This record gives sequence, C-alpha cells and structure tokens, in this order.
Amino acid sequence: MEDPVAPGSGSQPSNGNSNGNGGGKGKQVSPKGREAFRSQRRESEGSVDCPTLEFEYGDADGHAAELSELYSYTENLEFTTNRRCFEEDFKTQVQGREWLELEEDAQKTYVMGLLDRLEVVSRERRLKVARAVLYLAQGTFGECDSEVDVLHWSRYNCFLLYQMGTFSAFLELLHMEIDNSQACSSALRKPAISIADSTELRVLLSVMYLMVENIRLERETDSCTWRTARETFRTELSFSMHNEEPFALLLFSMVTKFCSGLAPHFPIKKVLLLLWKVIMQLLTKQDSLDIYNERDLFKTEEPATEEEEESAGDGERTLDGELDLLEQDPLVPPPPSQAPLSAEHVAFPKGLPWAPKVRQKDIEHFLELSRNKFIGFTLGQDTDTLVGLPRPIHESVKTLKQHKYISIADVQIKNEEELEKCPMSLGEEVVPETPCEILYQGMLYSLPQYMIALLKILLAAAPTSKAKTDSINILADVLPEEMPITVLQSMKLGIDVNRHKEIIVKSISALLLLLLKHFKLNHIYQFEYVSQHLVFANCIPLILKFFNQNILSYITAKNSISVLDYPCCTIQDLPELTTESLEAGDNNQFCWRNLFSCINLLRLLNKLTKWKHSRTMMLVVFKSAPILKRALKVKQAMLQLYVLKLLKIQTKYLGRQWRKSNMKTMSAIYQKVRHRMNDDWAYGNDIDARPWDFQAEECTLRANIEAFNSRRYDRPQDSEFSPVDNCLQSVLGQRLDLPEDFHYSYEIWLEREVFSQPICWEELLQNH
Repeated sequence: MEDPVAPGSGSQPSNGNSNGNGGGKGKQVSPKGREAFRSQRRESEGSVDCPTLEFEYGDADGHAAELSELYSYTENLEFTTNRRCFEEDFKTQVQGREWLELEEDAQKTYVMGLLDRLEVVSRERRLKVARAVLYLAQGTFGECDSEVDVLHWSRYNCFLLYQMGTFSAFLELLHMEIDNSQACSSALRKPAISIADSTELRVLLSVMYLMVENIRLERETDSCTWRTARETFRTELSFSMHNEEPFALLLFSMVTKFCSGLAPHFPIKKVLLLLWKVIMQLLTKQDSLDIYNERDLFKTEEPATEEEEESAGDGERTLDGELDLLEQDPLVPPPPSQAPLSAEHVAFPKGLPWAPKVRQKDIEHFLELSRNKFIGFTLGQDTDTLVGLPRPIHESVKTLKQHKYISIADVQIKNEEELEKCPMSLGEEVVPETPCEILYQGMLYSLPQYMIALLKILLAAAPTSKAKTDSINILADVLPEEMPITVLQSMKLGIDVNRHKEIIVKSISALLLLLLKHFKLNHIYQFEYVSQHLVFANCIPLILKFFNQNILSYITAKNSISVLDYPCCTIQDLPELTTESLEAGDNNQFCWRNLFSCINLLRLLNKLTKWKHSRTMMLVVFKSAPILKRALKVKQAMLQLYVLKLLKIQTKYLGRQWRKSNMKTMSAIYQKVRHRMNDDWAYGNDIDARPWDFQAEECTLRANIEAFNSRRYDRPQDSEFSPVDNCLQSVLGQRLDLPEDFHYSYEIWLEREVFSQPICWEELLQNH
C-alpha cells in the first residue's frame, strides 16, 4: 500500500538542469540542483539541525518539580491564606513558640487538636482548619530560609500527619465534598467556572497529594518508622478500608463524573495527578520490573520497548549513548586493516547487541512454507517431524529452536485455554490478592467508562485540539475569578493555561502506561482488555493527532515561570514580572514533562499495536509514517527508538517507493531496532497480512477476554458445575436448622399437606 502523502515519496528531480555535455548516462546534475536534492533528502529523513537532548527518563520528574506542578500560578495567592489560617490557629493553642521549635510530642498533640477542630458543621471554619493542615503539608515555609528546608519539613510534616490519621480524616471530607449536590448544581448554573468554585476540593486534594508524593519518595536516610509507615500506607491504598471502595476507584469515579458534565467544578488536574501517584504507589512495589528483567536472559540485553516490562536504562545502553540515531555509525566496526589500532584498544562485538528471539508461531510459519515447497502438504503445529525436508531446513529449525522464546503472555494464554477446556479436572484457579489484581477487579465493570473519560480529557488538553462547544472544560481549576485586564496578566494566564494542559497530558500518559505495564505483568488478558477499550475509544488516531504538530517546538516550549514555582515562590519575595521575563521563560534546553509525555504516548502506541495486524493497518490508514518521521527531528535516543519501532511494523505496507525514498530511515531501523531471526519486516510477504482477517482478529481476542473475565470474576452461586448429592439416604440424613416455633405448627402442616391430601398409589407406582 502506497502512502500518497509521505514526505520524500515523490520522484527524484529530473536532469533538466544538465550542463549540456551530452545525453544518456553522461548527464550530470548542476550544483544548484544537487543542493536542492540534498535539502529535499534531509527533510525527507528528518535530519535537521537540532541539539542533542540530555534527557534521563524515569517514572516521574524530580521531587520539587512534581510538587510544583500541583499548583497553578493562579493559586499562588492562597499560599499566604494558608499561612495566615495556620498562624491564627497556632497562636490560640501554643503561646510564644513556633512550629519548628516544638518537640515531636507537642507537634502530635497540636495535630490531634487540628483534626478535632475539623469535625465541625460550619464549612467556613472547617476550611480554615483544612488550610492550616495544608500549610503544614507545604512545609511551614514561613519558618524556613531555603527551598531545601521547605522540602525537608514538608516531608517530615507529611509523615507526622499520616501517623496521626490525617489521611483518613481528609478522605471522609473528600467523600462529603464529592456528594455535595449544592456545589454541583451551583457550578452547573454558572456560565463561567473559576477556581473559586473548587476551593474546598482543591485544599483537600492538595493535602492528600502532598502526603502521597512525600511518603512515596524513598531515601536511604529514612528511619525505620518512616519505612514502616510507607508500607502501611501502601496497604491502606491497596485494599478497601471500612467496606469502602479503594481510593484509586474513588478518584476514577471523580474523573467519570467530571467528564459526564455532572461536576464541572472538579479540579481535574489535581485529581489526575493524585490518581497517577496513587496508582504508582500501589503497583511499583510489587516485584520491581527491573528485577523481573534481570531474571530473563532475553530481556537483559534488549532495547527498552521490546517487551512490556522494560526499563529506560536498557534502551539508553543499547544505543551506546548516541542520541542521534540517524547519524550514528554502523554497529559493526571496520576491519583491522582499516583501523590500525593496538590490540589493547580494539573491542570487537561478539555478535548482535541483542539476543535474537523466535516465537513458536515463527517456527510453525517457517515449517509450513518449507513443507509446502518440498513435500506439498503441511502438518499443522507439528514442529518435530522433519521427514522429507532437506538438510539445510533441519539446521534452520534447530537454530530457530535454540533461540525460541516463550513469553509470560504465551504461558498465561496456554493456561487459560486449559482452564476453559477442563474446568472440573483442573479445579478452581487460585488468584493471589495482589494490589494489581485488586485494582483490576475494582475497575473491571466500569473500565470502558474510565478509559473513555481519560481519552476525552487527553483530547481536550492536546495542543492540536480546537475549541469546540461540546468539549469538556478542563480549565476550571486555573481560571481566576476576575479575568485579566492588562497585557502582562493575559500573558501570565496564557502561560498558566498551557502549563496546565501539559501537566494533564503528562499525568494521563503516565497513568495509562503504568496500567498497561502492570496489567500485562499480572495477566495478559487484563492488559488486552484495557488495550482493546483504548483502541475502541480511538486512542490510536488521538495519539497520532497529538504528534501531528511541530513536536520539536512542543518539547522545547517554555510554559513556566520559575520564580512562581513552588517552593521558590514561598521563600523569595516575588519580583515584578515583565513582558520580557515572561517571554524568556526558564533556561532549560527542553521541557522535561513534554518530552516525558511524548515518550509515554509513543510507548503506549507501541503496546497497543505490537503483534496486532489490524491495529498496525490503522497506523497505515491514518498516514502515520510522515507524522512519525517528523518526530525523528528530536535528537533523543529513547524517543527515536520508539518512533523507529512504529515505523518498522508498518514498513511492509508502505510500498517499495516509500522504502526507496527513505533509505536512511530504513538503515536506522536495521541498526537500532531489535529484529527476530526470520523477520521480514521490510517486505510484504507476511502470511498474517491478509486484510480479511483483521476484523476476525479483534473479535477472537474480544471473545477470549470475555471468557477470561467471566470465568475468573463472574462466579454465580448456583453454578452448573457445582456438585450435587444424589444419594437418598445422605439427603434425608442431613440436619436442617428449623425455626424455634416449628413444633407449634408442625401438626397443622402435617394435617394440611399430608393427611388431608388423597394419594393415588396406582398412578404413583406407574409413573416411577
């Protein structure tokens, strides 16, 4: 299939600008034409002048950056309000001393008093006490001299607040605010919603986010008490407490309620950030994915995306530290004659930089082609019988089997097939109650709504989206009560709005990636269930739409004002902002969160399309090749690797002309992306590339997922497989618990139901 809009796919320039030295093969292109051709070729291959980006990928940004993104610049005035509320309350309880001067016992006593004063009817008084607690969680910055001190005391206070039961108290208040129908109806009646409509919710969510983020952060200097508190906190978040739903499901319900339009005043950015960090706190502790990778020979030498449990370090190591894939030298060094160096400095690779892998399906496909060619019939899935095949085929099969790799997904699928075939003989499956399993069980029945809601918000936050009347308003927690009246205020609000959208994209992309990674590790069909609903909700074209922009400009955008970021804004007196200072932004080479979001979305796209031909064809149909190629302009190894993987899986469908016009990209794929031993990714002779199988593939997958969910999670009490006692003596001999008043009515029952009923013995004997 040709891509009619692929850049560089046109024919080469004609030789019309020749120097007139004759016809035929003696013609030469003029320097002007040659330069034009080279510029066209450079544009085609995405090789432009762009500095390499020193980016270190991780689960999240630095601690200070993650805390600062919780607040919008519009909220900065509330730092002073929180401090005033705390100081007014503190002076009434403690005379002549400051918070940092108190002993730990005195601090605990004061926190207990704060929690007692939270339990009042008056919303105004309750809000003041909640702001005082928020000031503690923010690090009592009024008594600190530096940003380091603020972050230190914020962490200390959050552990103290958790140990005194603050999180549970705020969870109850959050339930009250979510169910506050008066606030919902008031917001629905307003033509324009501002941050004033979500004050109570923002205070509660800010306290809970600060506690989750500070407790989640692990450091070697943490005391045993803090380590124990962290594990206890993780357990509380994992399991439902007091017969209530787990905290993550409460936040998911807030997201769906916001998207449905029933609660437009919800501060959705804070909800998404808190949801992401809670899921991270739940899932990242159970068997670290890095440890899991180390157990597997195939994964230790593999680039970061080939399997779903990858780590960023592997991807960087595989690229040998080079950031520009398209300009890197070949992996195989020149022979010694061309590089006369001493033996001490010559290091030749012993083979490929990755361990080759082969699926069972690849071996079956190879044998099917060989048998059809040499003996004229096939033997199905039999990979052991090689009668009638020539010796080279025997050697090939032996080599393939030596590199056969059976993934966890293959094992889980096989086990599921056996459980479906033999439910009685294999018995009931024992499913460990891990945090991931509990989360999936809770999300199962509402998961389609959760995925649709997240993608709706992602669409509204994407920079390529146009404002529509029917789109959801995601700016309710960033717009001030009074709109700006000066140019400077408008510029500041514009930066704040763009930053707000970037943080939402970052949190949703990281959240979806986290769910897919851990659900795949838990069970392949849980991963496929989430993936399929993302695909049904048009996640693939949405991500492509996101990348259909100047991605280099997006990554280098400077939508931040460093002097207004927490904790800097709490320590220093705010300087007078000018138009020049706002336009200058920060001094960073790129925006960490935007590059992080782009890599997450590319990884998400890889996970959705891997080994799925119908979804790969969606990439082709939506003309993703030129969109993805433009992303190669960003010289960052990890991002380029994921882009090349996405180009690799669709290359066979793009046609010969596209491959001919993009040989530099093809070479980069050959060098940098891992290949299977019999991988024919660059050619269109794959047996699975039949277009009439695409719909059947998704239908079969959906049937398997529904069977898995039904077998494991839909367990009716009266199952058709439940044992039945057919022995008359044992049935009659069972003791039955009779009510206390049974003997009073027993004789009446006998008279009415037995003695007074005529029995026709002849008819009874004939029937039996």
